[in-house]
Amino acid sequence: MPPLKSRLGHHVITAVGGEQIKAFIPPPLPPVPAIRMERFFGALDKANHALGRLDGVTSVLPATPLLLYMYVRKEALLSSQIEGTQSSLSDLLLFESEETPGAPLDDVLEVSNYVAAMTHGLDRLREGFPLSLRLIREIHSILLTKGRGAAKQPGEWRRTQNWIGGTRPGNAVFVPPPPNEVMQLLSDLEKFIHAETPAIPPLIKAGLVHVQFETIHPFLDGNGRLGRLLITFLLCASGILKEPILYLSLFFKTHRSLYYDLLQRVRQEGDWEAWLLFFLDGVAETSTQAANAAREILALFEADQHKVEALGRPAASALCVHQLFQKRPILSVPSAARHLGLSIPTIRKSIAHLEGLAILRETTGRQRGRTFAYDAYLTILSRGTEPLGIFG
Repeated sequence: MPPLKSRLGHHVITAVGGEQIKAFIPPPLPPVPAIRMERFFGALDKANHALGRLDGVTSVLPATPLLLYMYVRKEALLSSQIEGTQSSLSDLLLFESEETPGAPLDDVLEVSNYVAAMTHGLDRLREGFPLSLRLIREIHSILLTKGRGAAKQPGEWRRTQNWIGGTRPGNAVFVPPPPNEVMQLLSDLEKFIHAETPAIPPLIKAGLVHVQFETIHPFLDGNGRLGRLLITFLLCASGILKEPILYLSLFFKTHRSLYYDLLQRVRQEGDWEAWLLFFLDGVAETSTQAANAAREILALFEADQHKVEALGRPAASALCVHQLFQKRPILSVPSAARHLGLSIPTIRKSIAHLEGLAILRETTGRQRGRTFAYDAYLTILSRGTEPLGIFG
């Protein structure tokens, strides 16, 4: 086998802020020596089977569009939390319903931007637009359109040096390529994305592209979130996923120290195999979790619908409110009335019935400005989405 060093990139000396630093330039994909695919047969088979089961579950669920709506928001929240955002799923849903979230507005805006960026990217892919550098820039401009990232050149490749960890490039954990190298590296990455690679399965290819993008770090901000979005886009574009219902950020968040360590091992040691085994484990685990959660949510909706139908005469309007809370699990009475076109007294009575059935719960404890939550549904959706606290 050729020497492993051919998998390694090289450092270049560059000056930033009056000090000389070493910036890293990765070799183009695919890795040389080639990935030893025999090491991945078991993990790849397990991941593909889990994805297949997930696709099977979601293709027969009547609530699939609804679950997609919520899973996109869950992935947005989890990916933003990896970067330190202190928002919860409830905060995002309150914000989208024009209620007041509990988290700082900038945090909630970051997650809302992510939802818009993912939705835009998926819509473009469905229209037949290629997964390209142009599309990545479009997505990035939406990702940073409002909130803290708005001053970080949304949609523009960086023209200055960035770094990861530390207070300056000189003490950073990792220094990505200098800005004058970024376009060539991105061009090489785009060619690899579109190259016919029959010896590299789509899941392996997605794992390779994610790391390469994170290593290039082509934007001033939002690289981590966009790199995780790329995984979803690659799997949807390749047909591995019919719908974006896989949220790998939960796995990355749970194992975030190992996630960052393995990215560094690729850069420092050329150890793609360890990263790819981790990545495939994540696909298998999160696919299984998503399929189980989808079944659990459907069973909850059906059980609660039967409870509401047993109300008798008030059931008709209460069922309408129950269906609305499946789409928007946290709402106030005025918001529900606006969405359904029903009177506030009718909504209030229906919500009271749903409270009596322990389907909805009032969340504020106030007499005015009260909001109601579909508690059991939110509990399933919110698993793993507790804010972490700031970390590197």
